[in-house]
Amino acid sequence: EVQLQASGGGLVQAGGSLRLSCVASGGDYKAFSWFREAPGKGREGVSSIRLNDGVTHYVDAVKGRFTISSDNAKNTVFLQMDRLKTEDTGRYYCAAGPWLTVVPKNVDYWGKGTQVTVSS
Repeated sequence: EVQLQASGGGLVQAGGSLRLSCVASGGDYKAFSWFREAPGKGREGVSSIRLNDGVTHYVDAVKGRFTISSDNAKNTVFLQMDRLKTEDTGRYYCAAGPWLTVVPKNVDYWGKGTQVTVSS
């Protein structure tokens, strides 16, 4: 069983930056992913990183603004979010699973999330 603890959320003005972190403990996984859920909307994928080779994937909405990275020695994944927009507001969840994915059903383990609010 993998346990995931995300942190780093907060309130920021549009155009600002935040860095999310997520520490994993226990279990076995090959990739980390970030998802987000805005009020009234379903959970959507944001980015993913494969741990053995560092290959990354981003959804179009965040390409060029968000950067995912990992510190494998510390079982930690990061999401650097720059040039934030109001539409980035939501609860951000880290997840772990067997492969690179931004599809919620393809991950095995979920953290509880951290809130990101971007004001105009």
